[in-house]
Amino acid sequence: MPTSKVKYLGNLRTECLHLKSGNTFITDAPVDNNGKGEAFSPTDTVATALASCMLTVMGIKAADLGVDLSGSEAEVEKIMASGPRRISEIRIQLVLPEEINDKNRKILEHTARTCPVLYSLHADIVKKIEFIWGS
Repeated sequence: MPTSKVKYLGNLRTECLHLKSGNTFITDAPVDNNGKGEAFSPTDTVATALASCMLTVMGIKAADLGVDLSGSEAEVEKIMASGPRRISEIRIQLVLPEEINDKNRKILEHTARTCPVLYSLHADIVKKIEFIWGS
């Protein structure tokens, strides 16, 4: 069974439908690639998916450890290259609760660095991940 459907709306915009939930989002081509940049670009969604995956698997592990990661955030920076046009680097800064002990921090950091999206990205993409414990 398919996971999603993507419909081209014209003007370099797509609508993405998650079939199980019915949730949708749109993408636009970025300004530097003939688009309006009024929504996530397809490559933005890739970089953002990495941060989302890291926080999700950390949340699963945190529940096993009896730790609450609610309110944790990730800031994502995507860097593009040309020839061919592609994502060359993804930088993620994760801001997490300060009160988590060192042992659990190490476990959670390892969990984030082994998330499925990270393993699915091309090896040539530089991934710079920074963990900040406490704001």
